[in-house]
Amino acid sequence: MAKHSHHQNDHHQHESSSKEAESQKNQVEERLEEKTLHAHQKAMPHGEGSHPPHHEHIGQGKHDHHGGHHNHHQMMIEDFKKRFWVSLVLSIPVIVLSPMIQHLLGYSLGMDVSTQLWISFGLSTIIYFYGGWPFLTGLVEEVKKKAPGMMTLIGIGISVAYFYSTATVFGLEGMDFFWELATLIVVMLLGHWIEMKSVMGASKALELLVSMMPAEASVIRNGKTIKVRIDDLRKGDTILVRPGEKVPADGLVEEGESYLNESMLTGESKPVQKVKGEKVIGGSINGNGSIRVKVEHTGEESYLKKVINLVQDAQKTKSATQHLADRAAKWLAYTALSAGFITLAVWLFVGAELDFALERMVTVMVISCPHALGLAIPLVVAISTAVSAKNGLLIRNRTAFENSRKITTIIFDKTGTLTQGSHEISQVVVFDNTTSKEEMLRLAAGVEQNSEHYISQGILRRAKEENIQVPASENFNYLPGKGLEGVVEGKDIKVVGPNYIQEFNIQVPESSAEEGVETVVYVMVERKVTGYITLRDQIRPESAEAIKTLKDNGIKNLLLTGDNERVAGSVSKALHMDGFIANVLPHQKQEKVKELQAQGEFVAMTGDGVNDAPALAQANVGIAVGSGTDVAAETADIVLVNSNPKDIASLILFGKATYRKMIQNLFWATAYNIVALPLAAGVLYNQGIMISPAIGAALMSLSTVVVAVNAQLLKRSINSKD
Repeated sequence: MAKHSHHQNDHHQHESSSKEAESQKNQVEERLEEKTLHAHQKAMPHGEGSHPPHHEHIGQGKHDHHGGHHNHHQMMIEDFKKRFWVSLVLSIPVIVLSPMIQHLLGYSLGMDVSTQLWISFGLSTIIYFYGGWPFLTGLVEEVKKKAPGMMTLIGIGISVAYFYSTATVFGLEGMDFFWELATLIVVMLLGHWIEMKSVMGASKALELLVSMMPAEASVIRNGKTIKVRIDDLRKGDTILVRPGEKVPADGLVEEGESYLNESMLTGESKPVQKVKGEKVIGGSINGNGSIRVKVEHTGEESYLKKVINLVQDAQKTKSATQHLADRAAKWLAYTALSAGFITLAVWLFVGAELDFALERMVTVMVISCPHALGLAIPLVVAISTAVSAKNGLLIRNRTAFENSRKITTIIFDKTGTLTQGSHEISQVVVFDNTTSKEEMLRLAAGVEQNSEHYISQGILRRAKEENIQVPASENFNYLPGKGLEGVVEGKDIKVVGPNYIQEFNIQVPESSAEEGVETVVYVMVERKVTGYITLRDQIRPESAEAIKTLKDNGIKNLLLTGDNERVAGSVSKALHMDGFIANVLPHQKQEKVKELQAQGEFVAMTGDGVNDAPALAQANVGIAVGSGTDVAAETADIVLVNSNPKDIASLILFGKATYRKMIQNLFWATAYNIVALPLAAGVLYNQGIMISPAIGAALMSLSTVVVAVNAQLLKRSINSKD
C-alpha cells in the first residue's frame, strides 16, 4: 500500500511569503548561533546548599557527555540512598543504647554503661564519617565560597555533637549526643535523597533532543549510495532521504519533493511541502517522497543542536534558584555559631566550669540544627507530588511549582495545547442533490485509505465515526503537489487541492471555508467536482474554561505559535485571549519569554513540542501537556498528564496551598529556637530554668513530628478545593 503526502494548497498558502520566510530562517540561525556562543561562555552557577558540592549540575559539557552527566546524577542518588540505609541500620542500636532514651522509655539493657558508651561511639563514628561525609565536604565547599547554607548548618551540628560526645567517652563530664548525631544524619540524608529524586531527569531533555537525529545517513558519493555515521557527514555532501526516514542534517533540497513533518521542531501543525531549493531541518520526518539534500550544517552548527544549546543555557540559569530552606539554613548557621560561642564565652567569663560551659555550647549548637528543617520542604514536596498526580499534574521541578503562585502571564503554545493537534473535518459540502454527503465522504475515504497524510487521516476518522464502510480502491495514483486519485467501485475518484482546480481551470462554486484557517480539498467523481471537505485543528473543549479561570484570577494569557496569523487570530478570538504572536520560531519564543520577564512579569509557558523546549526551560514555570513529545515533558517543570488546560488553574491553586504548607513547616522547624536557644544557653539559669540536652533533643523530635503531621494536612487542603 502506497503511503504518500498530499495537497499542494498547504504550500500555496505559504508561497507568497517564501522570501520573507527564508529571511526569517537566516535570522533565526544567526541569532541561534550568537546565543549558542554566549551559552558556551557562561559559567555554571551552583545553588547554595541545594546539593552536595561534588554533584555536577545537569547540562554541563557538550552533548556527547550528557549521558555521563545523567549517569553521574543517578549514581549520586544511589549513593545517598545507600548512605541513608546504612546509617539508618546503624542508628537503631545507637538509639536503643542511649541512656536518655532508656530513661524516657523506662527500660534497661542490663549492660555496663561504659560498654554501651563505647559501642555507641564505634557505631556513631561510622555514621559520622560515612553518612555525614556529603555534609562535611559540603561544609568545606560552602566555607570556601563564603556562602554558608544547609551543608554548613548540618556540618556544624553533626561535628559539634560527634566531637563533644567523643570527649565524654574519653573522660569529659557530660551527657553524650550520639543518638542525636545519628538521627540528625539519617534525617538529613533522607531529605536530600528525596530532594535529588524530585529533580532527577533534567538531563533527559538534552538526551531526547539528541536522539531525534538518526544514527546514519545515506550519502551519494561517486554515483553510489553508501551508509555513513552522522558524525562523518561533511558540508557539501549529498544525502538521500527515503520515505519515512528522519532527515540527518540541515540542508537544501537538490532533487525530488515531499512533505516533511516539522511540527516537533518549528511548531507548524501541518506537514510542510519541500521542493527543490528549499531548506530542510535535521530531525524532521520525511513523508512519502524521496529527496536528495545537499548538506549545509552538521554537528554544532545544526539547527537542532542550537535548540539543544538554548535549552541547556536556560537550564543552567535556572539551576541558581535558591530554596527557602537554604536561606533559613544560612541564618541558622550564623545563629548556631554565634550563639554557641557566645554561650561558651559568657559562662567561662562568669566562672563556670569548662565541662558545664561546653555542655551549654553544644546544646545550643545542636538545637540550632533542627531535624525538622531537613524534612520541612522535602516532605511537602513528596506529598504534593503524589496528590498532584491524581489531579493531572506531574511535578518535575519543585522550585518552579512552589513559585506557580506568582504567575502573572501565561504563554500558550497552540498546537496540542489549546488545540487537539489533529485536523478534523469541519465541513462536508456537496454542490448538488445527486450525491449525499455520506456518499461523497465514502468515495473520498476509499482513495484516502492509501495515505497517511493528516488530511487523509482526518477523512478516515470521520468515516469511522459515521460507521461508513470504506470501499476498496485500485489504480491508486499520487498527483505530486496536487492530490491523489484512484478507482473506487469502477468510478474515477480524485481528491485534490485548490491548485489542481486552478491549474485545469475547473469552475467550482465559492467555498465557505475560512481562508488560512481551514484546509480545503475537492472531491471529483468522474471528472466532475461533487463538493468539498474542509478540515481544521480543533480547539480543545476545556480551553475556553481554562482561559476564563486564568482571567478571573488576574493572569494575562498570550498565544504563541508557529502557525500563520489567520490561524492564530482565529484561536485567540474564539477563546477571548489577551493577544497572540504568530509565525514564531524556537528562539523567538524564548526571546518573548525573556522580554516579558524583563518587564517584571512572572511567566509560565505551556507547550508540547521540541520547538517549545527553549521557552519552557527559560520560563519561570514551564508546563508541558502530556500529549506532546517526551522532549517537552522532560524540559518542562510541570507536565499536564491529562493534557487538560483546566489543570493550569488547579496548578496555581495547588501551588499556593503547597507554598503555605512549606512556610508553616519552616516556622515549626525553626520557631522553637526563639524559646529553646535562650533557655539552652542558660539565660534563666538563676531562676532555676534551663533546658538540658535531653529536653533540647525532645523539642527537636517534637518539631519533626509537627512538621510531618502538618505536611500530611496538605492532602486535606487540596481535597477541599476539588
